[in-house]
Amino acid sequence: MRFLVIGASRGIGLETVRYALQREHDVRAFARSADRIGIEDDRLEKLTGDALNPEEVAAALKGVDAVIVALGIPKTLSGIAERTTLFSDATRVLLPAMAAAGVRRLLVVTGFGAGDSKDRISTVEKIPFKTLLGRAYADKDVQEEMIRASDLDWTIARPGILMNRPPSHAYEVLVEPETWRNGLISRGDVAHFLVHAAEDGSHVHQAPVLIR
Repeated sequence: MRFLVIGASRGIGLETVRYALQREHDVRAFARSADRIGIEDDRLEKLTGDALNPEEVAAALKGVDAVIVALGIPKTLSGIAERTTLFSDATRVLLPAMAAAGVRRLLVVTGFGAGDSKDRISTVEKIPFKTLLGRAYADKDVQEEMIRASDLDWTIARPGILMNRPPSHAYEVLVEPETWRNGLISRGDVAHFLVHAAEDGSHVHQAPVLIR
């Protein structure tokens, strides 16, 4: 397959690039700092661009089979505290561009606590969640609504607390709302889920929570 990974220069996006290449897929890594991705592979195309630029996104979609979106905001005090519309704005650009390009498969990373999974946050977690992540997740709520309203073959991945540790490939994919709960998961395991869901065509129109 040929994947377009948006937000490919760090975090889950970078792990997705790395794992998709291990699986011998072609990868177009799209990010503002794509040229600084420290991976060299004949199957990797590094494409510098802005997820909010319709022309650049349209160009990035040419010839791809699936799109994986792993955008993030800076993990700084200002990045956490400030209101953001990055997630919904990028989705607003991407959805019509995918429709115009005839690309149907979309996999997007949001997080546990986004959309209807917010109802499963424990009482103990609610205050710190709202304080630290509330502004970003308010925009992820909008993003999820837009994706669900589209006619694409979408999957929304909602990882728990992200860890920088080696992937286990032995994580839980919690599909049913009554099973949703918070937990730890490595970025590499989220990448593993995204690549295999794209390969298999699994979890279409589902928004599972991912934890170890």
